[in-house]
Amino acid sequence: MLLVESDALIASRTWHRQRLHLVLSAMMHFADELRAEGFEVDYRRARTLVQGLRDHREDFGFGPVIAMEPTSWDARLMLERLGVELVRNDQFLCHYDDFAGWAADRKRLTMEDFYRWQRQRLGVLIDDDARGGREPVGGRWNFDHDNREPPPRDGRAWPAIERFELDEIDRAVLDRLPATTFGADPDGTWPVTRAQALIRLREFIESGLALFGPHEDAMLAAEWKLAHSALSSSMNIGLLHPGEIVQAAELAYRRGVAPLNSVEGFIRQVIGWREYVWGVYWLWMPHYRSANVLGATRPVPPAFTGVADTEMACVASVIGHVHDHGYAHHIERLMVLGNLALTGGVDPAAMTDWMRASFVDGAEWVMLPNVLGMALFADGGMMATKPYASGGAYINKMSDSCRTCRFDPKQRVGPDACPFTTLYWDFLARNAEALAGNHRMARPLAAMRALSNLPAVRGRAVEILDRLDRGEL
Repeated sequence: MLLVESDALIASRTWHRQRLHLVLSAMMHFADELRAEGFEVDYRRARTLVQGLRDHREDFGFGPVIAMEPTSWDARLMLERLGVELVRNDQFLCHYDDFAGWAADRKRLTMEDFYRWQRQRLGVLIDDDARGGREPVGGRWNFDHDNREPPPRDGRAWPAIERFELDEIDRAVLDRLPATTFGADPDGTWPVTRAQALIRLREFIESGLALFGPHEDAMLAAEWKLAHSALSSSMNIGLLHPGEIVQAAELAYRRGVAPLNSVEGFIRQVIGWREYVWGVYWLWMPHYRSANVLGATRPVPPAFTGVADTEMACVASVIGHVHDHGYAHHIERLMVLGNLALTGGVDPAAMTDWMRASFVDGAEWVMLPNVLGMALFADGGMMATKPYASGGAYINKMSDSCRTCRFDPKQRVGPDACPFTTLYWDFLARNAEALAGNHRMARPLAAMRALSNLPAVRGRAVEILDRLDRGEL
């Protein structure tokens, strides 16, 4: 068994410490587990993966090399050129070839259609009806309408998670992380072994799943995960399989441990959105990574990268979560980070690279569709039917940040105007021509044109963007 640490990949970007530690520690723990099972393991550090494979072949001969299909387009291409025999990737419930078959004759590729197809073919949350047919549990495919509650005001305690004690491998990896990494040191939050990942899964099913649904879109500064599962990193590096996670969640519903709206909402994230993103990544690569239909060119804000502080309370909150944990849940990513990057005109490739390096569950297949397609509308609507742009009103409704923020989400102009609110209207004005053909944008564009102070709003936006670029906002 050959495992290669690529110095080139490690040096390719400025990684969050917990992201890099997670991958390297999990690799080394896996190598030890393989040795304990009797495998001969060649764990080596090399300049590149290619060099590591060449060195391995020099040391051990030129027999056939077999690998599971990697999750990266470039890695697959490289391994094929090296003559590595690839076997089918089994870390997903829908292989990308099967997704391509599903997509082949469709005029639209919506996640909801894919999700329902997944439910039916996998038999997840499906019951027999009185006529001998099959129907979704509860008579509905989607309980999303029940899962949009704002953050509770009762000061409730959210599910806690076990922090795993760092062992010798963890500490050795930590000691050799590059000085260029950023963020807080690992604290045992992210599983690096399958045994740890199974503990995290059990915790979520027992204490988090029931609470997940209603508040899955809520944001609280003092709660970095609320009732989210914290399982994405374990799925993405292969410590957990989505099938066993879905099975555990459905069993919790069948046993009355968790309500249907929470279970369905969570399962939709796993077999719907996650696998949909995986499928479209392979369907649209490699040209997809260069998508930028709105011509956005601004740099990633210094407020995101930690180079500068920010007075925007919601941004400070989310970036604090990223710094401390290498993580922010999906609404923080979409409606705070993605929303500001979209309305601010941040370059999609730069934003994707930053998020890939900053999140413990980051990978190209994850970030390209989520950032380019869902958050930044850089693909012109191949994934999202409209841009996910909003002013401060949404953040005020779904978070507790606006209560302590110096900016007013109701104001469009003036020194106290919320940057999200100002940039929302400026975004519509800047991109009115590009968005004119989108029927879902007709009302927002009409409202923008009806603003009596639109010139003042756009003037304020110029100031905000300049200050955002200079890290002074």
